[in-house]
Amino acid sequence: MYSQKLALVYVENIRQAFVELDPDNAETYNANAAAYSEKLKAIDEELQSDLQQVPKNQRYLVSCEGAFSYLARDYNLKEIYMWPINAEQQFTPKQVKTVIDKVKTNQVPTIFCESTVSDEGQKQVAKTTGARFGGNLYVDSLSTEEGPVPTFLDLLEYDARVISNGLLAGSKAQ
Repeated sequence: MYSQKLALVYVENIRQAFVELDPDNAETYNANAAAYSEKLKAIDEELQSDLQQVPKNQRYLVSCEGAFSYLARDYNLKEIYMWPINAEQQFTPKQVKTVIDKVKTNQVPTIFCESTVSDEGQKQVAKTTGARFGGNLYVDSLSTEEGPVPTFLDLLEYDARVISNGLLAGSKAQ
């Protein structure tokens, strides 16, 4: 899925390409890239700071699909999911049982799901294990302009907030 750290690389590559193709407007491209990069860095720093408050043994990102591998890597989270990629499928009893077993074994306090798939399987996992359902995360799509994630930056901020709030609340409940 996404990574604030990789997004910084994308911004720089886009800036370089625009400056090369349209040098007359280089100052604007440079300023816009710098401003956007600062916003990405702020989201990264806030999430990093929040996650430092979560005990290391509770830093799990449990979701419906394996869409958060970059995020898990960037923030040293262990990842558990029902299926590796969105295969246009619903969860199976076997997948639910596997996640239940992993959540119980690792005493995971909070789990999540993506907004693009049914969260019923994860809610079943939460009910069975006693974990909190931390909410739905946005992955592959933005919301309408009136919704919570009309832009990419909004998506990053929203997901970072949901993840950090969920993990912090879950760690305090244990």
